[in-house]
Amino acid sequence: MNPNTEQLLTDLTDAFNPFYPLPAGDPQYVDCQEVRGDDNITLDLGRNIQRSKQMTYQYQLYAGHRGAGKSTELLRLEDHLKKQGYFVVYFAADEQDINPEDTEYTDILLACTRHFLEAIKDADPKPLRDWMESRWNDLKDLALSEVSFETLNLEMQISQFAKLTANVRNEPSLRQKIREKVNPYTLTLIDALNEFIVNAKKKLPSKYSKLVVIADNLDRIVPFSKDPGGRSNLDEIFLDRSEQLKALKCHVVYTVPISMVHSNRAADLSNNYSNPPKVLPMIMVRKPSGEVHPPGLAKMKELIEKRVKQVEPHLSLETVFDTAETLEELCLMSGGHVRNLMLMMQEALNKTDNLPITAKAAKRAITNLRDVYRKTAGQNEWSILAQVSLSRRILNDEQHRNLLFSRCILEYRYFDEEENMHSWYDVHPLIKGIPEFNEAVAILQP
Repeated sequence: MNPNTEQLLTDLTDAFNPFYPLPAGDPQYVDCQEVRGDDNITLDLGRNIQRSKQMTYQYQLYAGHRGAGKSTELLRLEDHLKKQGYFVVYFAADEQDINPEDTEYTDILLACTRHFLEAIKDADPKPLRDWMESRWNDLKDLALSEVSFETLNLEMQISQFAKLTANVRNEPSLRQKIREKVNPYTLTLIDALNEFIVNAKKKLPSKYSKLVVIADNLDRIVPFSKDPGGRSNLDEIFLDRSEQLKALKCHVVYTVPISMVHSNRAADLSNNYSNPPKVLPMIMVRKPSGEVHPPGLAKMKELIEKRVKQVEPHLSLETVFDTAETLEELCLMSGGHVRNLMLMMQEALNKTDNLPITAKAAKRAITNLRDVYRKTAGQNEWSILAQVSLSRRILNDEQHRNLLFSRCILEYRYFDEEENMHSWYDVHPLIKGIPEFNEAVAILQP
């Protein structure tokens, strides 16, 4: 293989990194508002913050399928708010602070505390330092430190919050012990954090006057119920602890799993937070009738084209793909799910020695990802998926919520001619090529 060709294919593969949210202003960004049911994060969440009264804080929830582009949209919100004079503390909670397989409210509070301390270094950390010192005898072993708190310098004292969150995320043997030691004192920690926040607002850089926290990737918390039919871990975090989540003296945006927004707790979420949860739907590549939706398909093509042009401006989609049908097949089989499109593009490129990407390489990429979805759906779920594919609707039960969480069912939105919003659902297109699914459909159809 020509070294130049190999380097081009390597660069293209890297350009389709499925786990890299685009920073605000990135030239690869594609505005998909019109094919996502008119979703606009700067209006939907940003205006609520900007138009709130003095000393009235907005506590908002943001949901959507994992990999749909929430983080990219939240980074746009961060940039927008910064330009409006807000100091924004953004963090992806699952990177350093929480384990999505096992998360409790205490983990989130510790994460918020750590990121405040790291983001606003000019503020007086004394309230939080004093709180840590008062708990040190209980926590020092859990922070994997044997020294006395007084002998630590200021920076080391503050860093103990980071050590705790790292152990919460990475050390299962310490996770529950940390919670047991912190849980009885969460209210005093909130008081200390709020004292820090009040002081921090006075120490912000001159161009900022207000404070916002964006806690991303909490939507990755895996839902489960300790008892069948009982309250879930999500209920305990976002409802039972809602008053604590809303206790911070600043604006906050929390991401929340889409399955909870579609649960019988939806009304409680709307009542407990500043506004009903906002949901980022899929890019609508097909209409509810099953026909291709040209505007949505065009957006998926644009997502590919912009990343290709970033690598090599002279490359065209006609050069990258052997036929227009190969390109369209990848776009349609993604179901309008951005990360799935990126994954299939990477796999197709890995199956390519020389451009263009062939129909065979694209088919391999589609088949590989389809196999993931085949393993994801349980044996008793094929009939549920078949019913959704025929009705374009979901039921409000745990099985449908779990299938939403696993992205076997996707949500779409559009506005009709009278400006009424409609939500509809379909199974992921990849599932429609699985024999078990087709057998279940055949049973339901007359």
